[in-house]
Amino acid sequence: MTNREKYRVFCKENRSIPIFSKDWFLDAVCGKDNWDVVLVEKQRKIIASMPFYKKKKALFTIITMPKHAQTMGVFLTYPKGQKYETKLSYEKKIMQSLIEQLPTVDYFNQTFHYSITNWLPFYWKGFTQTTNYTYVIEGLSNLDMVFKNFSNGKRKDIEKAKSVVEIKFDLPAKEFYAHHKQTLEKQNAKISYSFEHFYRIYTNLYNNNSGRTLFAIDKDNNIHAALLVIWDENSGYNLITTFDPTFRSSGASTLLIQESIRFISTKADIFDFEGSMIERVEKSYRQFGAKQKPYFDITKVDSKVLKYIL
Repeated sequence: MTNREKYRVFCKENRSIPIFSKDWFLDAVCGKDNWDVVLVEKQRKIIASMPFYKKKKALFTIITMPKHAQTMGVFLTYPKGQKYETKLSYEKKIMQSLIEQLPTVDYFNQTFHYSITNWLPFYWKGFTQTTNYTYVIEGLSNLDMVFKNFSNGKRKDIEKAKSVVEIKFDLPAKEFYAHHKQTLEKQNAKISYSFEHFYRIYTNLYNNNSGRTLFAIDKDNNIHAALLVIWDENSGYNLITTFDPTFRSSGASTLLIQESIRFISTKADIFDFEGSMIERVEKSYRQFGAKQKPYFDITKVDSKVLKYIL
């Protein structure tokens, strides 16, 4: 079996792999033949994995993040009862093995899930790191407390929106994409992904019972906002949000977030806003009572020409 074939079996057997690293999600965001994976095995069982998306860009071969994947990077399984020192030693050994198997490329860039807190083995191999932030709401089993932590402004938006729109599920892929495209055009912006790319994601999510669209619609059938939420066994994620600036003051986007959190509480205990380093977006996420979580953006440039350009 190839590494990719082994990994498909591993994904079926190990539900704790984050959704962005699951084989069927990688098929959607990369294309079935455009990703691969390095593995560490012990007694013919996979104990660590690191999928990657490799492509050509101009004259360079790069490993980079595919669009709509928040994180990839390392996934490790740990022996039970490890002491802290033993855990760090284990991580060093396993990560170095993964690094040594990676193909030689001109440029490498991946973002790791925030559960990975040790990137030293990559530092020792010449990689650099930038800290990014996402915002998460934990403890979805207690929704009353979650909603109490919303700011006064968010709660007012929700009450306003309740009298204007209704939240519905399962907006078809074509309608969701068209809404995003049209509302971006109203803001003098262009959509950054094709319908074909979105349709692969949408179809794979629904086929694997790991994603749904929600939308806020008024009595005149105007869609104020829509959202694609996805989940794995640990977290739900706000993957794509679209809102119509014509109805900016309706509060529909805030109500939509609240209802997506309510829905995700039936699937997982964490809601991840999927991060943003944009100041105004960060402020909005913070007002939902979300907590800051740092995660690593790992880079290495091997090409001398590319180093000079950068």
